[in-house]
Amino acid sequence: MIAHLRGRLLSKTPQTAVVEAGGVGYEVTISIPTFTSLPGEGNEVALLVYTHVREDALALFGFTTATEKRLFEKLLSISGIGPKLAITVLSGLPPERLIAAIHGQDHATLTRIPGVGKKTAERIVLELKDKLQELAPAGGTSVTTPVSEDVLSALVNLGYPRAAAQKGVEAAMAREPGAGKDFETLFRAAMAAMK
Repeated sequence: MIAHLRGRLLSKTPQTAVVEAGGVGYEVTISIPTFTSLPGEGNEVALLVYTHVREDALALFGFTTATEKRLFEKLLSISGIGPKLAITVLSGLPPERLIAAIHGQDHATLTRIPGVGKKTAERIVLELKDKLQELAPAGGTSVTTPVSEDVLSALVNLGYPRAAAQKGVEAAMAREPGAGKDFETLFRAAMAAMK
């Protein structure tokens, strides 16, 4: 089985990347977070790989972080979730927010992901809420409220890098715990935290 792939990034789209290693171009299915963390085409890249074997196909799924790969594998352990839906779930929410939504039993956040209905969201929470301790971030406040998600989205849409925006929102929520209930208050506090 292929578990790791290092080589030159020939091409990338939000769904796939083609990595040349040893003269062979490997097409790897990727999530949006992995896509955004990839270098430019022509640069060297290293991906952690999950190899999915079926009777009629061999598919590679690539990740830039071990957390994302482990989350993918945990999602696959749930009945009714295959690799394509697992990648869609990982594309719908960054790993930290997905873990927070599962721990917080936040079905509403999970059902916002395309392809995830109420029953699937309930199954994800039921089966994974006690299995993600090793993936939970150490310390810090996770962005879990609908208002904080809206603020994070607004900051990213304004051009802030997702990681910086998330840190700003988390810092604002840690400083003012009540800020997570009001969009404008949290938005201003997050902007101040990022200066």
